[in-house]
Amino acid sequence: MTRYWTPRAAVFGVIAVAGLVGTWTYNAIAIIERTDFLGDWFNNGPAVGSLTTDLLVMAVAGCAFIVIEGRRLGMRHLWAYIVFSGLTAIAFTFPLFLMNRERHLERQRQHAAAHDHEAEPGASGQGSTVPA
Repeated sequence: MTRYWTPRAAVFGVIAVAGLVGTWTYNAIAIIERTDFLGDWFNNGPAVGSLTTDLLVMAVAGCAFIVIEGRRLGMRHLWAYIVFSGLTAIAFTFPLFLMNRERHLERQRQHAAAHDHEAEPGASGQGSTVPA
C-alpha cells in the first residue's frame, strides 16, 4: 500500500482530504437545511462556505505545485506567482505559471535537441568517416 508514496504525494493527499472535508461540511449543512445551494452563493449561505473552502484549498495546492514543480525545473521568480495570486487571482496566476512551465519545458527540449544534433558524428564535420 505504501508503494510509490513520496512526501510530496502525502502532502497533496492531506490537502485533498482537507478540501473534501472542508467543502462537504458546508455541503452537508446546505443539504440538511434544505437550502437553495446556488442561491446561497449570492445570499451568503452554506454554499458560500463550501465554495470559499474549495477555492482556498485549490489555491494552497496550486501554490505548492508552483513551488515544487518550479524548483524541480529550475524556474526563476516563483515567489511572484504566489504574491500576485493574492493581488490578482489564483485563477490568473496558476494558468500563467502553467503557461510559463510549458514554455520552459519546450526551451529545455529544444536545447537538448540542438545539443544532441551537435554531438552526432558528422554534424560538425568532425568524426565523419566519409573521406574528404
